[in-house]
Amino acid sequence: MPNTICKRNITMNIEDIWRFISDLNNWAPLVPGYEQHKMIDHKKSIWVCRGKVGAIQKTVHLTVTITEWTEPNKIAFTLSSSNKQLTGKGTVCANKLSNSETIIICSLTITAKGLAGKMVNGSLRAFLPKLTSHFIDNMIHQMQTKKPSSIAYSL
Repeated sequence: MPNTICKRNITMNIEDIWRFISDLNNWAPLVPGYEQHKMIDHKKSIWVCRGKVGAIQKTVHLTVTITEWTEPNKIAFTLSSSNKQLTGKGTVCANKLSNSETIIICSLTITAKGLAGKMVNGSLRAFLPKLTSHFIDNMIHQMQTKKPSSIAYSL
């Protein structure tokens, strides 16, 4: 079960961070390999991502479901591909360090099943830390330079 945790300190108050991360439309496009997403309701969305893990390049449709929403600190979610061959879970957390500094912690666990599962899981172990680091850096850049989006992206 490949997993990773990435932490970053950011000079921004927790309320502004929460305003950004509490809307999936703001951060879904920041996931590496993102192509598009559709909000089903405020807790469920479908993300289309294209990725290359090892020698395998594939477009996947992931159902992302929010399982915990604790303002202003934590969003937890599960994800699964349409054929259930790829499943996982993750969190995006913000912890206040001071009035103007916050630590953002992103965790992600993904497991591949099926015939290629062992090979894909081996590649995911090396790939997930890079993906998560890139994602959280994109998120911080977006929060610091642009206003959060209020539009929904659709398939």
